[in-house]
Amino acid sequence: MKVLVVGSGGREHALVWKLAQSPLEPELLCAPGNPGTGRLARNIPVEASDVEGLVALAKKEQPDLIIIGPEEPLVLGLADRLRELKLRVFGPGAVGAKLEGSKVYSKELLDRHRIPTAQWRRFDRSGIAKSYLESCKEWPQVVKADGLAAGKGVFVCSDAKSACSAVDEIMEKRTLGAAGDRIVIEECLVGEETSILSITDGETILILEPVMDHKQLQDGDLGPNTGGMGVVSPVPSLAKRILRQIEQRVLVPTVHALRRDEIPFRGTLFTGLMNTEAGPRVLEYNVRFGDPETQAIVRRMKGDLLPVMLACADGKLGEIESPEWDERTVVGVVMAADGYPAAAKKGAAIDGIDEAEKDPEVVVFHAGTKRSINGDLVVSGGRVLCVTACGADVHEARERAYAAVAKIRFDGRQYRTDIGIREQSRAALRPVLAPVIEEPIIVQESDGGPALRRRRPLEGS
Repeated sequence: MKVLVVGSGGREHALVWKLAQSPLEPELLCAPGNPGTGRLARNIPVEASDVEGLVALAKKEQPDLIIIGPEEPLVLGLADRLRELKLRVFGPGAVGAKLEGSKVYSKELLDRHRIPTAQWRRFDRSGIAKSYLESCKEWPQVVKADGLAAGKGVFVCSDAKSACSAVDEIMEKRTLGAAGDRIVIEECLVGEETSILSITDGETILILEPVMDHKQLQDGDLGPNTGGMGVVSPVPSLAKRILRQIEQRVLVPTVHALRRDEIPFRGTLFTGLMNTEAGPRVLEYNVRFGDPETQAIVRRMKGDLLPVMLACADGKLGEIESPEWDERTVVGVVMAADGYPAAAKKGAAIDGIDEAEKDPEVVVFHAGTKRSINGDLVVSGGRVLCVTACGADVHEARERAYAAVAKIRFDGRQYRTDIGIREQSRAALRPVLAPVIEEPIIVQESDGGPALRRRRPLEGS
């Protein structure tokens, strides 16, 4: 069996790492890949944004499964082009990818199908947006670019001055390019942020283990927003009651919404949520595995990921058993380049990864790395590495992860030192792990609205 993974980041390294463990022993290809994937797969120098190049590659290689990692090729319609060739693809087509590709589109879908989210307004002109912000009485407000912005298009603003500056950056200075043609301004939700990744073929939802991401650059959730500076899984503060609410109020209604709007969807549905006092609210949708969330998920998944992805691509997700999960904790610490998330400085030599991985519980996933002309490993992007470690609890996982981070060296490296601290303190107060969804949820239409059927229901409350 031949499997092609599209992408070059930490998510793709994590997926390749997990797929390489499959008893099916697939031949793995990665386009374009990175030095980490190159140790496990055959890297092919075709960029993830090169749709025509990837179509030509697929025609040549005829893989049994193509997994599209990043959002850009999904939004550009790569999955549609590959399915036209009768190839098996994991990832939604262009219409489904608009859930991530346009904040306005996803917000309209949420409102149309009464899925809980923050109150919001859309703006096509900066002047009108700034006039609205100057009239706001409630602060903070959140300013979001409509299009893809690599995790850099969200600004949480404490007053009208900073919010208007964000509008200028997006719409006037065009720092995010075409992603800033339109913006969304929404209320700032208060609560606990959680990432829920699920796999769906449009009929069945397989909910993966919850992960807590750390978006801000600096300790204490300060500084600019990033693509993610670290992760923890499981999430002890996420009670069974809350997870049930997320299933019933958000995840199942979302799949119903896609079906009712006749949007085919086979791939990953990543839902960013804020658990407020009034219940879960959707912050955003992504239509692919998250980064660095995937790194934590593959470290905890005990079963074989490949049959799950094949079943999803074939529309047969309801026929498989859910994977088992390691009950231990995973902490992932992202090491970023100097200057990130603005203009990352590239070219610094990286050393110490082999030393860090001498701990058998540590795996270092490559993201922004490449080989120089003389073969040295160097920095090539903003988020450079994700150092993951397993432990019996969050305290042990943190110790292992940061011990490994200390061994990895490159000029200008930056990372947060508090990944997992919140969950460490909460775990001491509430030593109950988040529930594992043991069976896929089968979504069925009914006259009374969304309905669920499980082969084995959740227990407890």
